Amino acid sequence: MSSSDIQYDHQTVEATAQAFWHEHNSFRVEENPDKEKFYCLSMFPYPSGHLHMGHVRNYAIGDAISRYQRMQGKNVLQPMGWDAFGLPAENAAMQNKVPPAKWTYGNIDYMREQLKKLGYAYDWSRELATCHKDYYRWEQWFFTRLFKKGLVYKKEAEVNWDPIDQTVLANEQVIDGRGWRSGAIVERRSIPQWFLKITALAQELLDDLEKLDGWPEKVRTMQSNWIGRSEGVTLEFEVADEEGSFKKLSVYTTRPDTLLGVTYLAVAPQHPLAVKAAATNSTLAKFIEEQNNVKVAESELAKLEKLGMETGLTAVHPISQEQVPIFVANFVLMSYGSGAVMAVPGHDQRDWEFAKKYNLPIKQVIEPDSPDSLCNLDECAFVDKGIVTNSGEFDGLDFIQAFNAISAKLVDKGKGEKTVNFRLRDWGVSRQRYWGAPIPMINCETCGSVPVPEKDLPVLLPEDVEFDETGSPLTKLTDFFEADCPQCQGKAKRETDTFDTFMESSWYYARFACQDQNESMLDARANYWLPVDQYIGGIEHAILHLLYARFYHKLMRDEGLVTSDEPFTRLLTQGMVLNEGSKMSKSKGNTVDPLGLIEKYGADTVRMFTLFASPPDQSLDWSDSGVEGSYRFLKRLWKIVASHESISIIGITDSDHNPEQKQLRLKTHKSLQKVTDDYGRRQTFNTAIAASMELLNTTTKFLETNSSESDKAVVQESLETIILMLAPIVPHFCHALWNHLGHEGAVMNANWPKVDESALVQDSILIVLQVNGKLRDRIEVSKNLSKDDLEKKALENDAVKRFSDGKTLRKVIVVPGRLVNVVVS
Repeated sequence: MSSSDIQYDHQTVEATAQAFWHEHNSFRVEENPDKEKFYCLSMFPYPSGHLHMGHVRNYAIGDAISRYQRMQGKNVLQPMGWDAFGLPAENAAMQNKVPPAKWTYGNIDYMREQLKKLGYAYDWSRELATCHKDYYRWEQWFFTRLFKKGLVYKKEAEVNWDPIDQTVLANEQVIDGRGWRSGAIVERRSIPQWFLKITALAQELLDDLEKLDGWPEKVRTMQSNWIGRSEGVTLEFEVADEEGSFKKLSVYTTRPDTLLGVTYLAVAPQHPLAVKAAATNSTLAKFIEEQNNVKVAESELAKLEKLGMETGLTAVHPISQEQVPIFVANFVLMSYGSGAVMAVPGHDQRDWEFAKKYNLPIKQVIEPDSPDSLCNLDECAFVDKGIVTNSGEFDGLDFIQAFNAISAKLVDKGKGEKTVNFRLRDWGVSRQRYWGAPIPMINCETCGSVPVPEKDLPVLLPEDVEFDETGSPLTKLTDFFEADCPQCQGKAKRETDTFDTFMESSWYYARFACQDQNESMLDARANYWLPVDQYIGGIEHAILHLLYARFYHKLMRDEGLVTSDEPFTRLLTQGMVLNEGSKMSKSKGNTVDPLGLIEKYGADTVRMFTLFASPPDQSLDWSDSGVEGSYRFLKRLWKIVASHESISIIGITDSDHNPEQKQLRLKTHKSLQKVTDDYGRRQTFNTAIAASMELLNTTTKFLETNSSESDKAVVQESLETIILMLAPIVPHFCHALWNHLGHEGAVMNANWPKVDESALVQDSILIVLQVNGKLRDRIEVSKNLSKDDLEKKALENDAVKRFSDGKTLRKVIVVPGRLVNVVVS
C-alpha cells in the first residue's frame, strides 16, 4: 500500500469490494452434490421502504454465519426476498392515493439497494416477492390440493368487525373496544371463514419438537404450551327444554376428580343454548348483545371482569343427579371446545371469583395430601391435586385413582369418555382485505364451494385499484368476482377474501431453492437444500410463524414435495435493538438511520457494532460511542496491517522460534480456537470480536520490541488470523487487507484457518522479570519449574543483577506462570 493507503477510507474500500462481488457473481450458488450444503436464512422483511437497525442486526448475524460456513468449505445458500402482502400497503394506498402494488414494488427496489450497501452475501438471482403471481400461484394450487384432501374447510367464525371500515380487524387492531383507524365501536360478528386443519397434525407437531434440539428451549416450550395437549374427560350434562325433553350439553375437563364439586355450568354468549334462552328473556338478550361487542382475544378475556347472567335453565349432574344452574359467562369462548364449561369454584380460581360475585355455592371435594398445603375456601380456591372428599364412593382416592374411577363411571353410564384435547385451534386463513393472495375458490349456490381448476390458476389479484375506504375493492369489482362454476357451469361468485399473510411466509424458505421453477411448486432442488440449516429471526415469531411453517412443511411432505419432516434445523432468535432502554420506534422519536451511519462510518463499522455490543440472542442497547469505538478499532487495525510488509508463512512451526515468538503463536492459535467455537457452536460474535481485539493488542505489544525477519513471520500469521476471523463480520474491510497480506484470491474464498496444535503445547513459559515493578527482562523457563527455583533463576539473571547490585534485597514477589518482581532499596 502507498502512504495514502495507510488511512482507512471506508467508502472506497466498500465500493471496491461490492463491485468485485457483483462482477464475479460471488454469492450465486448452484446445487453441488459433491459439497456439503449449508442453507442460512434470515426471516425476510416486509418492504416498508426503509431499513431499521433491527434489520441490520438480524441480517448481519445471518451474513456472519453464512460467510463463516463458506470458509468452512461448504456450499452456502443465503437468499433474500420480500414478505410483500399485508395491511400497511393498504393503509399507504389510502394515505398516498397510490395502488398498494405500486407502493410495494417501489419500496422493494429502494430496500434492495439499501441491503446491497451493507454488503450482505445474498444470492440475488433467487430473489422473490410474495405478491408476485409466480409465487402465490403455487400457494393457490396447494390450497386446492388440501381442499380435496379434506384439510381445508369453511365455517362461520366470530371476528372483530369494524362497521365503518367494513373489514375484519386483528385482535391487536382493537384498542379499548374501538377500531385502531376508524375509532368505531367494534362489533363481534359471525362470518364465513376458511380454515386449514392444523389440529389434524397437532400430535405430530408436538412430538417433533423433541427433534428440534437446535432450537432454543424457550421457543420449544412456547410452542408446546400453545399446542396445549391435555388428557381429560368429555362428559355430558342433560338440559331440560320447555317441552320437557332433554338435550345434551357437552363439556371437557382435565380434572374429573373434581366433578362432584360442580355447582354451576357456564356457556359462551354465542352458545345456541344461551341464544335460545335469550329469545324469551330480554334482560339476558341485552347482556348477550353487550358481550358480543367485546373483542375476541382470549388473552384479553383473562383480564376482564368476570360477568355472567343466569339463563333460567338447569342441567342434571351425570353422577349425583343434582340440578345445576346454567349461566352465560363472558370468560367462555365459543371457539374453544364446545363453548361450555363445568364450574368447580372450590378448586378453580376463576370459577371461585365468579361464584363469590354471584353468591353461588362453593363446595370442597379435594383436600390437601400434605400438611404443607392449606385449603381455605373463604379466601381462595384450592387448585392443587390432592385426596377426594365429599364425593361419595370416590372419597379417599388420589388424583390418578379418582381420574380413572370417575372416568370409568361416566363411561358405564354412557355419560362420557376419556379424551385427548389440544388448546391449538384450526388456522383461520381468510382475510377480508384486498392486498393479499386471492383464495382460489368459487362459491356456487348449487355446488357449494368449488376449487378453481389448476388450468385457471393463478387467480390474479387486480393491481390497478382505487380505495374508497369501505372495505376491500375486490367486493366491488364485478370483473373479478363474477365467475362460472367449474362443475355445473352456472353463474357463481368468486371468493373475495384473501389469504392471511402467514400463508406466504410458511413456505417461502422452500421456494428459494427453486425460485425459477414455473411448472411446479417445488422440484428436486428443494430436497438438496432443505431443511434450512440455520434460521434467524425475532422471538416474537416463536409461535405463529414458526408453528405455521412447521405445519406447512409437513403438509408439503405429505404431498410428496419435500422429504424432510421439519423446515429449520437450528434456530437463533435475536434480541431487539433498544435506544436508552426502549424499543426503537418512529412514534418515540428514538430511531437511528442506518444509511446515515453507513455514510459516516461505513457498513462494516455498523455491522461490527451490532454484533459486538451484545450476544445475538440478547437485546442491544444503542450507543453512539460504541459505534465510534468500532470505527476506531478498524482504523487502528487497518494502519497496522497497511504498515506491515507481507511475508510467506507456509510451513511455519514453533521449532525455530524464540520464547516471545512462541508466546505470540500461542495467543494466535488460542484465539483462533476460541473464535472458531464462538462462530460454530456458541454463535456469540461479540466474544469472537473481543478475542480478535485482544490478539491485535498482543501483536501490537510484540511489535514494539521485535522486528526481525522471523518476528515478521509470526506477526504475519497473527494478522492473517485476525483478518480471517473478522472476514464474516467486516467483509469489505477484510477483502482489501487480505490482498495486502500477499494473497491474490478473495478472502471470502479462503479456507478458515486451522489451529496448530503444536503451537498450543507449552513445555516452557515466558516469565517477566521486574526490579521494583519495572520490566528488566523476559526469560523462558520450564512450565514445571518450582517457585523456589524460579526465584533463584531471577536473582541470577544478568539484567536483574545490573539493576539490584549494591542494594538491599527486601523481598521477591513471584506470580506463578507470569512474573518475578525483585524489590530492593
